[in-house]
Amino acid sequence: MAYEFKLPDLGEGLTEGEIARWLVAEGQEIAEDDPLVEVQTDKTTVEIPSPAGGKVARILVAEGDVVPVGTVLVVIGEDGAAPAAEEEQPRAEPAPTAEPRREPPGRVRATPLIRRMAQALGVDLESVEGSGPEGRITEDDVRRAGAGEASDEGRREPLRGVRRLVAEHMARAHREVPPVTWVEECDFSNVELKRLVPTALKAVAETLPEFPELNARLERDAIVYLDRYDLGVAVQTDQGLVVPVVRACEAKSLDELEQEVARLADAAREGTLKPEELRDSTFTVTSAGKLGGLLTTPIVNHPEVAILSIGRVAERPVVREGKVVARPVGTIAITFDHRVVDGARAAEFGLAVIDRLQS
Repeated sequence: MAYEFKLPDLGEGLTEGEIARWLVAEGQEIAEDDPLVEVQTDKTTVEIPSPAGGKVARILVAEGDVVPVGTVLVVIGEDGAAPAAEEEQPRAEPAPTAEPRREPPGRVRATPLIRRMAQALGVDLESVEGSGPEGRITEDDVRRAGAGEASDEGRREPLRGVRRLVAEHMARAHREVPPVTWVEECDFSNVELKRLVPTALKAVAETLPEFPELNARLERDAIVYLDRYDLGVAVQTDQGLVVPVVRACEAKSLDELEQEVARLADAAREGTLKPEELRDSTFTVTSAGKLGGLLTTPIVNHPEVAILSIGRVAERPVVREGKVVARPVGTIAITFDHRVVDGARAAEFGLAVIDRLQS
């Protein structure tokens, strides 16, 4: 008897996932618990084992497709018949004779997944003509509407994996958050530069209790002040930017912070972060090291309300006690959500962090 394997709920509110890579092929004999598929969720990749043994009869979702939880991904067993629900899957192709039609206003035919994608890309679904069965709007319809007419020039590469998630997350942050960036110089003479990020985490965690509105989030018509200090750390990987979370920074020593940052950064670059290691940060710290430039204007990591970035630290001339001397100087930039944080408070927070770093 054939077994229909559906995309499972991997927890933490997951509603959809991208098929990153199939680890089996049609016709292949597999055993129960053999590696089956890699699914991309919330900027990490989860390997899912097969819940049943037998021959892989049909793979129903292609690599790179994003589908809701509960979608049948593969049929295992000799039967190989496609599930009846397959016609309702989001990537269904239109019948050859079906004529695309536009739904009347207020009756847009689109799945919740397509609606969320349209919102992220700023596409008005009522202006999109669906090419799917009975005028249903497909992912390709939304992407074409969001990007305009495709050009024939250059090499086209589908937006997928971490890059797709980053694009959607950044688009939402840019659309919803009115950002302001405050910048000031910092003398890093008293900071061991090899431990710059963990030192910054410690300084931020010690300062945030004095400025609770920067360790908060906006939920509809209420500001939620958080009493935990779980700080995100931006890490560049070959797949894109990810932000693992260092928990309880206020309770960790500098050595413990250094060890945890190194562990999370290694896991991020290896693609082995767990989903829970990427969720629920309350504030983010980012530093590009030598690539940081003189200063940066970071984007708030939604749903947070503030982020701190460190510019490139280099020997620069400064005046100390009436004399011009060379000191390792860089910039501290705070980007904040002006709906929640006032400019004066953001500046006071930045100066307090700088004071801790300089002393």
